[in-house]
Amino acid sequence: MATVREGGNAALVVVDVQVGVVRDAWDAPRIVANVARAVERARTQGVPVIWVQHGDEQLAPDTPAWQWVSELAPRADEAVVHKRFNSAFEQTTLEDELARRAASHIVLAGAATNWCIRATAYAALDRGYDLTLVSDAHTTESIETREGARIDAARIVDELNVAMAWLEYPGRRNGVATAGELRFDAPPGQA
Repeated sequence: MATVREGGNAALVVVDVQVGVVRDAWDAPRIVANVARAVERARTQGVPVIWVQHGDEQLAPDTPAWQWVSELAPRADEAVVHKRFNSAFEQTTLEDELARRAASHIVLAGAATNWCIRATAYAALDRGYDLTLVSDAHTTESIETREGARIDAARIVDELNVAMAWLEYPGRRNGVATAGELRFDAPPGQA
């Protein structure tokens, strides 16, 4: 069983909203605008924003595809965590950044839903954090299975939103909220 995190503070974790990640993603302009809305709400309320940036052979650091989308950029006082794996927790400084801020509630937005957002969401819950997935601020591309079936990106987003709304973990709270209804003062299910 995971240790339930102490701290009580929230942090907005923005994952991989990079040119090469969202270029062909489903409904990218709307999703990026909602990520920007969540970032602005966090900043206005004094909630720390932690940026996660993926880099690997397909998304090489310092290339145009690796850069943040033009609508978003970390401020000089905001942490940037670099990762190589789907989960933002694996071999990164994310847990240290969260601990520095006494954050036990992660508010999650970004891309790609079926890879890095899903892996980070489950990793957060497995590590004892409360989690709010910003339901209209994550996206991905449609995928094709080995058998040739197409899974529409919008359905991938819907499925993760449903999963995060219904999962139960002992001692933790998780759920979804739109960028417009987002609250940082309490995890889902708390007043």
